[in-house]
Amino acid sequence: MRPGIVLGLFMVGWIGAGALLRADDKPTTSVFGFTMKSLAGEDVNLAQYQGKVVMVVNTASKCGFTPQYKDLEALYEKYKDKGFVILGFPANNFGKQEPGTDAQIAEFCKDNYSVSFPMFSKISVLEPDKAAIYKYLTTQPQEKTKESGEVKWNFEKFLIGKDGKLVSRWRSPITPMSNDVVQTIETELAK
Repeated sequence: MRPGIVLGLFMVGWIGAGALLRADDKPTTSVFGFTMKSLAGEDVNLAQYQGKVVMVVNTASKCGFTPQYKDLEALYEKYKDKGFVILGFPANNFGKQEPGTDAQIAEFCKDNYSVSFPMFSKISVLEPDKAAIYKYLTTQPQEKTKESGEVKWNFEKFLIGKDGKLVSRWRSPITPMSNDVVQTIETELAK
């Protein structure tokens, strides 16, 4: 067997054991192993959020769930000083409901919902060009339900514990201020 094939098989086995290759081909076993582009085009190393409870949300400006930005901002304001952060990732995968540029998305979020939590450059949350962070998130079983799988629509919410592991996930219809979401956040913050 040629060395490249052996290495490839080794990497497939290693990735299957819980690691995922980032865009730069380095393995990660946590959300904190990724570096993403902000809406302003700057690299943001997610390791800066290690030790915080993090909610990752795929967003869209022209979706029926877009008003969830209001609750997301309220949730962020309520818990940000206690070690909580929301990371918004605009995506145009569902119904082409995020057609804008990064600059247009930033303006929309500021003007319509006063979004102050970190927002990132538009990505894809589905194959064939799914962003590495979403490859990681959709293959990790949740602590609460042991469920995993593809994102179904805009405004799915992934809650990450202080250790960078997926704790819980809520589909789009579950609002950010729902009892389950708030209680899960508070439980994680108390750890």
